Amino acid sequence: MKILIASTPEQEEKIQELIEYMYCTVFPDYFTDDEIRQMDDLKVLHTHVHEVEYVGTLKEAFQIISSLQTLIAIIETGSEEKIYREMFAHNAGILRGFGISFPFSFDQFSEGHDCDNHISLYAKPANQLLI
Repeated sequence: MKILIASTPEQEEKIQELIEYMYCTVFPDYFTDDEIRQMDDLKVLHTHVHEVEYVGTLKEAFQIISSLQTLIAIIETGSEEKIYREMFAHNAGILRGFGISFPFSFDQFSEGHDCDNHISLYAKPANQLLI
């Protein structure tokens, strides 16, 4: 018999926060709204899909959080160094190992699209209008 410790609600919330950060902050710098909408339809980075191998143990949640944080840091760094490519591939592989769809290569994040003239529906607003 093997005893597994379930992930905490805080860990599950953190995973969802990191996924939302990817969709609202990272993806709009590299993909169009249509592409992001397609990613959402294809359940990219979704953890609540029937085929997902993520069970929700403490260890798995920690690995997913660490992988997402590492991927975000690598993407936001914008470095082309080989070590970052290797770390990107390793952490993307960890997510895929849990059945979480992350169908991206390092090169897809090497250049953003023309986001100077682009306002994404997915990006969080810089400020809110108070009435």
